[in-house]
Parts: sequence; structure tokens; C-alpha cells
Amino acid sequence: MALTDADIARIEAIIADRAEADRFYVERSDAYRAFLHLEKRAFAAGELTRATKELIAIGISLVDNCESCLEWHIKQALEAGATRQAIIEAIGVGIEMGGGPATVSARFAMKALAYHAPEPA
Repeated sequence: MALTDADIARIEAIIADRAEADRFYVERSDAYRAFLHLEKRAFAAGELTRATKELIAIGISLVDNCESCLEWHIKQALEAGATRQAIIEAIGVGIEMGGGPATVSARFAMKALAYHAPEPA
């Protein structure tokens, strides 16, 4: 999958926007800080590994058509040890659960995966 300059710019803008919003709300919002605590607890390993939880989040993010969520959870899944193939399978589950509209989100998920874990040449 070849990423265009526009694809890279789109993903990097999402990353930058999220970082800026995080800094803004961490300083100003008790509710946001509580959300971050909830996120940390929700993704902590338990019966399900963190990687498995991130794969679930990828499927949900695809159905919700949340590009920022897809970018984040693909990156987090990779960092937690998920493979490219596991992520592609999670995207497949999201496509099935979301039907046709999820295939549109799957296009962005494919680009975010190529950005964070390029296929070997």
C-alpha cells in the first residue's frame, strides 16, 4: 500500500490535533482527566491482553468511522504486540459488523496501518 503525501499529512494532522487537545484538556478538565484514567483501566491487561483489547477497539472504531480512533488504536495495537495480520483481521470483523459503510472506514484504517507499520519492500 503506497501512502500519498496527502495520506501522510492527514494522519500526521490527526496525531498533532490529538496531542494539542490532550495538552489543553489535561490542564483544564477534570472530566477529561477522569476519561484518561478510565482509558488506562479499560486497556490494562486482564483476562484479555492489551493487544486483544486494542484489536476490539479497532473494530469498533471502524464501525464508528472514527479516523482518529483508528489511527490511535492501530498504533497502540502494534505497540502492544499485535501483528499486521491481526489488525487486518480486526478490520475484517469491523467491516462485517458495520456493513458497507465500514468498508469506507477500512480504507483509512489501511492507510493508518501502512503509516505505522509499512509492509516490507
